[in-house]
Amino acid sequence: MFGGPGREFLAGETRKPENTSRTLARLGRRFGPWWPMLLFAVICIVVSTWAQVTTPEITGQLVDCYLTPSAGSAFGSFPGISNLVSSSSSNCWFAVGNSPVGLTQILMKNVFTLGGFSGPKTDGSNMDVNGRIAGLLRMVLILVGLFTISAVLTGLTFFSMTWSGQHVLRSLRLEVFQHLHRLPMSYYAEHEAGDLMSRITNDAVAIEQAINFALVNVGGGVLLLVWIVYNMLTTNIPFALLSVAVAPIMLVATLYFSAQARKMFRKSRKSMGSVNAELQENISAVREVQAFNRAEENIEQFRVTSGDYRDANVGAVAFSAALAPTLQALGYLALAIVTCAGGLALLGNGTLFGTVVSLGLVITFLGYVQRFNQPIQQIAVLWTSIQSAIAGAERIFGLLEETPAIQDAADAKALPTIKGEVEFVNVTAEYEKGQPVLKDINFKVTPGQTIAIVGPTGAGKTTIVNLLSRFYDVTSGKVLLDGIDIRTVTAESVRRQEGIVLQDTFLFNTTVKENIRFGKLQAVDDEVYAAAKLAHADTFIDRLPEKYETILGERGSGLSQGQRQLLAIARAALADPRILILDEATSSVDTRTERLIQEALTTLLKGRTSFVIAHRLSTIRNADMVLVINDGEIIERGKHSELLEKKGFYYNLYMSQFRSDAQFIEAMAQGSNGHKPGTKPSQAPSS
Repeated sequence: MFGGPGREFLAGETRKPENTSRTLARLGRRFGPWWPMLLFAVICIVVSTWAQVTTPEITGQLVDCYLTPSAGSAFGSFPGISNLVSSSSSNCWFAVGNSPVGLTQILMKNVFTLGGFSGPKTDGSNMDVNGRIAGLLRMVLILVGLFTISAVLTGLTFFSMTWSGQHVLRSLRLEVFQHLHRLPMSYYAEHEAGDLMSRITNDAVAIEQAINFALVNVGGGVLLLVWIVYNMLTTNIPFALLSVAVAPIMLVATLYFSAQARKMFRKSRKSMGSVNAELQENISAVREVQAFNRAEENIEQFRVTSGDYRDANVGAVAFSAALAPTLQALGYLALAIVTCAGGLALLGNGTLFGTVVSLGLVITFLGYVQRFNQPIQQIAVLWTSIQSAIAGAERIFGLLEETPAIQDAADAKALPTIKGEVEFVNVTAEYEKGQPVLKDINFKVTPGQTIAIVGPTGAGKTTIVNLLSRFYDVTSGKVLLDGIDIRTVTAESVRRQEGIVLQDTFLFNTTVKENIRFGKLQAVDDEVYAAAKLAHADTFIDRLPEKYETILGERGSGLSQGQRQLLAIARAALADPRILILDEATSSVDTRTERLIQEALTTLLKGRTSFVIAHRLSTIRNADMVLVINDGEIIERGKHSELLEKKGFYYNLYMSQFRSDAQFIEAMAQGSNGHKPGTKPSQAPSS
């Protein structure tokens, strides 16, 4: 009867909002399209609360109007019975001679007298057995009706709040998801993916719990408390003050135990994170663990971590479990106070501090106390859930307030179909102000040329292709496509005419066919098959269990590095871009796959303007121009043979990083490479 909500709300970590009013206003505006359902929910809460407050009063009237007069006629010789009957008659506002006070009493009396039924008289002259039974039956039907109304409206309240809340959350998630796609690459470089996922999932779940459960219970609980206190004070002030005497103690106990339990649950959640992290690490590294015989040591370490989680959880459960019985004991104490005070008054002269007390009034106040105690714990515990929801909404709105660094100009138009001419004019680029990554870059590429970009790590190679794709904007200078500054056209139209094959190929957890179709969503199956054949990916696809319908694991985990790159090439081929950007993979693959990749790239690059961050000597040799980047500047440019003859920076880079490739190619040409079949020398570190 006095139990509270589940421990999951105590377990939730509380995050206090910084600007509650502003966040609530923003969140409230999102309910605008569904305001009729919100209004319906508010009406349901008010009427349901009214029904809960009215039932104790009707129960008291049942006692005063019918049961006490009956007891008076049966036990008229008992001392004090005459006072009891007199006070009951005066408190029975259903009686014919007494006038109801307030809308509730007027409404209930009108319902009671429907069909010409007459209430009891104050002197009890019409109180025969049949009259009492008929009156009691009507009272019971009214109580059943009130309980039914309260239950039905409570259910409708939760449904309407859930319905409107889910619509709001869906639109909010969709807006966040769309906004994430508009944010620049720099934002993802500065923010962890896990934190962004948390905003869409955990923060949205916190809002969902608050809307679906906490908001209704806290709102209804506050209204119930206020209404009960008002009814008690307007009925009998001394009795009301005695009835709520324990309430402050209950509130203090709730706040104390809730705070202690939440602290322990916060510690428990951290320990659980350590347990999950250790599990994930050991499962992922099971090969290394077994190879180095680390199983026993890891088991012992996990035993310690798991023990910490157990201890924290036991402490948290101890505090949360102590809350319910404490409140239950205090609730029974409040009932005892009401019973004792009412009993003493009834056994005396029927008054309490100068106010009339009847048996029905005592019954009414017992019902009030029962209903008064229940919301206290709910409000104290669930209020933290609402705080967490507001804090979660702040985090989501904070994400939505992030301004995309790459924004189309107000008069930006779509880039027309281009031939593939690219020109960098005095380009300087910075990720952080005052720290240029590229300095005064100038070059021009005619349509169909292949440009190899080489240089040490951190030289600025990737920045060039990022500017070309407009993932970032230049700090100064211009990037021109067919003579058009890409900042004057929409970023979407620029990327639509470019294809990118990244070093780390990302494959989605769907079929092979859909992974290739990602390059051109409207492509028909025949186009997909043709792209796979061009990329020489059809050979290994035909060996898969379901061929093109085979569902790949997360990030294509079931495929080798070479196979994943072949699918990436097929994806780019399907898009048929005018400009191709390729970041060659550095990891070693077997000789056959290497040859397939080279053939696929040769076919793909043919007739397209291509920029290749080169890690393979064959790509550099076939390039129309090699750009050598160091410390953000182009220090050398020309063909492979020309740069070697200069014996400058590129020559030294070639001798340290590409010479093994050259030796391997020469050995293959001579038919004796000195290596095991199907292997090749390890490639040098990424340039």
